[in-house]
This record gives sequence, C-alpha cells and structure tokens, in this order.
Amino acid sequence: MSHFQAKALYDFHGEPNTAEMTISAGELLTVTRTDVGEGWWEGLNSQGKSGLFPEAYVEKLTSTGPPPIPAPVFQNDDWTETNQTSQDNDGWDDDWDEDPYSEIPNTRQPRESLYANDPNLHAFGKDVDTISEMSFGVDNKGTVTKKSFNRFSTFVKSGGESYILGTLKVHIEESNKISIIKIDDGICCWAPIPPGDYYTVVVASPKKESKLKGLKSFIAYQLTPSFNKIQVSRRYKHFDWLHERLTEKFSFIAVPPLPDKQISGRYEEQFIEHRRVQLQEFVNWVCRHPVLCNSEVWKHFLTCTDDKLWKQGKRQAEKDSLVGANFCLCIEAPDKNLLQSFVDDTVETNINFIHSLDAAVKNLMATAADQSRKYATAFKKEYTKIGESFYSLGTAIECVEKATPSDLATGIKRVGTAYFEIGKFFEEQPKLDWEPLLDKLYMYKGITSSFPDIFAIHKGAQQKRKECEKINMPPAQLSEVRKRTDTVSYAIFAELQHFKVERDADLKVTMKNYLNQQINFYKKIVEKLENTLQAFD
Repeated sequence: MSHFQAKALYDFHGEPNTAEMTISAGELLTVTRTDVGEGWWEGLNSQGKSGLFPEAYVEKLTSTGPPPIPAPVFQNDDWTETNQTSQDNDGWDDDWDEDPYSEIPNTRQPRESLYANDPNLHAFGKDVDTISEMSFGVDNKGTVTKKSFNRFSTFVKSGGESYILGTLKVHIEESNKISIIKIDDGICCWAPIPPGDYYTVVVASPKKESKLKGLKSFIAYQLTPSFNKIQVSRRYKHFDWLHERLTEKFSFIAVPPLPDKQISGRYEEQFIEHRRVQLQEFVNWVCRHPVLCNSEVWKHFLTCTDDKLWKQGKRQAEKDSLVGANFCLCIEAPDKNLLQSFVDDTVETNINFIHSLDAAVKNLMATAADQSRKYATAFKKEYTKIGESFYSLGTAIECVEKATPSDLATGIKRVGTAYFEIGKFFEEQPKLDWEPLLDKLYMYKGITSSFPDIFAIHKGAQQKRKECEKINMPPAQLSEVRKRTDTVSYAIFAELQHFKVERDADLKVTMKNYLNQQINFYKKIVEKLENTLQAFD
C-alpha cells in the first residue's frame, strides 16, 4: 500500500518488549501499513523506528505530494509470540514467591509527597492502556510480527466474533446470570444490590510477616467482611492475582486500580499505611459494584481461610470459562432494540467525556502533588523564615533591655514561635487533605484508563454487525446479531451509568472532606495568631 503521514492526537505508551511504539501528541508519523488488524497501524517515527500504534490515536494528514519516508532502523528486538498463562502452583504463598519488586521498601530516605515524583501526572495517557480500535479479525502479515496483544486478547480469543454470530454455546447456571434494567428512556443500569445484601470490607492491621526462615519478608493485610466478621490475611500479590482475574472475566467493567507496585515513603510505616489506604479504596469500589461484589472469585478472595480450599478456588478461577466474550452470555439485557443513531451518539459522547475527565483528573493530581510538596517544603520554609526573623527581633530587644524584662520582646518572640508552629502545621497538613484527595484521584485515573478498552470492544462488535449487514445475512439471523450487539451496548451503558452514580456520590464526599480539612487548617492558623495577639494587650 502507499505510505502517508499522520499526526498523533494523544500520547501512547507502548508496552515494553512488544511491537508497540511509544508516540507523543503532535508527533508526525509515516504510516506504512493499515491492515495489521485489531485497530492497529504500523509506521515509522521521525527517528526511523518502526512499530505499532492505535489507529484511533492518530489522524491522517492530507498532502499534495508523497511524504518523505524516514530510513528504517532495523531492530533486534525479540517480538516472537509468547503465551502468558496462569500457573497452577499449589502453595498458598508459593504462587507469588518470585516477586518482580519488593513489598517492603529498603530505604527510609525522606520524601516530600507520596506522589511528588510521579512522572505521569502531567501527561495524558502516559501510563494507561490507551484508546485502540479493534476488529475481531486478526492479521499477522507484514514486516512487524506482533507479540500477542493482551488488551483485547481475552475477548477475541474467547470467541468475540462467535458470540456476535451466535455460534458460541456455553451453559449458563442461573446463579451466573446478570441483569440489566432500564431506568428511563435511554438509561439503563446493572440490577442494583438489594439493600439487605449490601456489605463492607475493612482492610486493616497490616503487619510484616516472613517465610523461609526469614529470607522472604512481606506485608499481610487483614480483611474483615461485614457479612461474616471472619478475618482473612492477604498479601499484595493476592490482590494482584484477584485484579487480573476480575479484569479478564468482566470485559465491560472498569475494575479499579491497585496501588503502584512500588510506593516511596518517608519510612516503612508510611509506605505500608499508604498502600493500605489505596487497597481500601479498591475494596470499597468492588463492594459497591453490583456485578463485582457478587463474583465467585471475589467471594473466594474474601472468605477462604483454608490452604487446600484456596488452591482449589484459585485453579477454578483460572479455568473459568465465563470470561471475555463468554461473559456476554451471562447478561440478560432489555428486549428493546437500540437505535443505531442513539448508540453511536451515546458512545461518542462518552468517549469524549472520559477523555476530558481523564485529562482533568491527571491535571488536578499534578496540582495536588505540587501543593502537597510545597506545603511540606517551600511553605514550611517560608513560615519558618518569618518566625526566625520575628524571634531575632525579640531577642535583639531583649538583649538591650536585660535589666528589666521587656513585654514587647517577649511578645515579639511569641510571634516568632507562632510562625514556627504554623510552619509545622503546613508540613503535617497534606496527609489530612491533599494526600487523601490524591488517593481518590489515583483511583479515578485508573478507572478512566479502563474505558478505552471497553469502547474498543464495543467498536469491534459494531464492526462485526456492519459486516453481517453487508453480506445480506438472512433477516432472522441478522436480527439475532443485532440483539447480541445491543447486549454489548447495554452492558457498556450500564457500566457508564454505574460509574456516573458512584462518581457523583463519591466525589461529593471527597470534596466535602477536603474542604473541611482546609477550613480546619486555616482555623488553626487564625487561632494561633489570635492567641499570639493577646501578648500585646
């Protein structure tokens, strides 16, 4: 095919050791192939490096003449296809012994903010699976050999095309069925959690444990569900395994993120507590989700206390057949057909909304991290400097009037002391307002980054429906194809509605907490200054 130039609309961070190429918004690319499949294009950047990037993240540029093609730089990267399957190890902890990171930080060097050094706060999409367009057809031809892409592989490999065409046959138990109900015209939601079935889970009492006679150390968190009050102990790697299972199984659900695998802190206790707080955020979101909170793998994670039963449940979850496309068979959607124009408009509106929300969240995270750092460093330093200046003045006056104690000198020194204490207020304040806000925003950043994959799966289903319409499929069969495509749409709309409801309620509480802490903070400063003022009465 002929080559053409394209401009990157968004940042895209390619996965290491794959054929994916990192691109930056505004970068000019030379597209060499558009038939790679799964919504990917192949091209060259300005350095001549060849790789794959999502079609949806670039726009084709019109040109009056053929663009110059950078000389390709041949790479020796190994892009051979690899299979990443879950291991069926039998040990309660041995399944996760080979940690690619340390669960306990080895350094206690000070740091201004838990988020201060996050390089991704200023960039949209740097650390997320970005918007990609997919089709169910996979083409491995071409100059670049793709590594198996994990973004949509579960849905595609589990029979995405077969589901749309109606050839996917899996027996569904009644207990696995999930209902979507219509609330209003054009609005639907997952069947809500019955009031009597709602429960909470507390993540508490993190403690350092060891194995292999102390050679391996890790932090264990104690989880206590409200429905049975039985405590279970879980490591971070157990959470990691759970997250992978939930993401693999529920193709249309935005599973909240786990804490980063490495979190720097002032000292070990801060690292542990911060991770506990973020794990609590993850658990809270799952508990409030009508689908996730009732999933078998989640209940197993929350309730299993026996080593043998844990292994059995783990193997069962990893062999679950109702994942990806098969999960669609569990969904009982409304019978009403959806207008294609309504579907297209709704999806487009929400794609734009998620894009804007993601950018806004990351921008606020950058601001909050900057404020948290300044509170603990620059602002504290400034108020300490003010305090030193006043205290020096009081000391100077006191030296001159040694014979008779000076009330003025004492008062001015009290002013200096007050500003010292205000500086300490600033140092301690971020943990009460900015850092809780950052923890909440971190969760929303992870959730918004899940939606591009969900939209891509929906686009793939729509493309398959259009293909069926073009080949003059028999009306009865085409009607079933449209019904199954509508099920995909209903599922995505239900998830978007759940996200909207949770977002509105959750962020309202978050903002109230933040503002209350800010008000209390400045009240403390006013109170400190008012008390100091009395020294001059």
